[in-house]
Amino acid sequence: MVEKSDLTGNVPDWFSQFYGPVRRFGEKVAEFFSPDADAAATDAYYEVCVELPGVSEEDMKVEVHDGRLSVTGEKRAVRKEEGKNFFFSERSYGRFQRVFRLPPDADEAKISASHKDGVLTIRIAKAKAEAPQAKSIPIDRG
Repeated sequence: MVEKSDLTGNVPDWFSQFYGPVRRFGEKVAEFFSPDADAAATDAYYEVCVELPGVSEEDMKVEVHDGRLSVTGEKRAVRKEEGKNFFFSERSYGRFQRVFRLPPDADEAKISASHKDGVLTIRIAKAKAEAPQAKSIPIDRG
């Protein structure tokens, strides 16, 4: 199954203890500003759908590296305040990044992405499982 990835990597233990509370706070803030996503699977592929309303294809990037699928981009502000007095504004703008760890049977060479109605859909083919082949082992008469 496709999973959200932990971006902490291999950091020294003393670093984690010292900066752990700050890092956890940063992760919570990052989750708050991250676009929502779904991950699902069929027999043939994995599918990750990311909600990106108002983001153009030119401002999105999908990459795969070392078993991680990364979706980055930016939602640009288009609001004009000329002659308007806003009572509230709930729309958010800025850069975003989502990283998902791919399962071992994901075929990184067969990934497609499409964007329609504000949803980015990424399909990752599952690698074909090869049937085990019988192999004859020669016996050394030593």
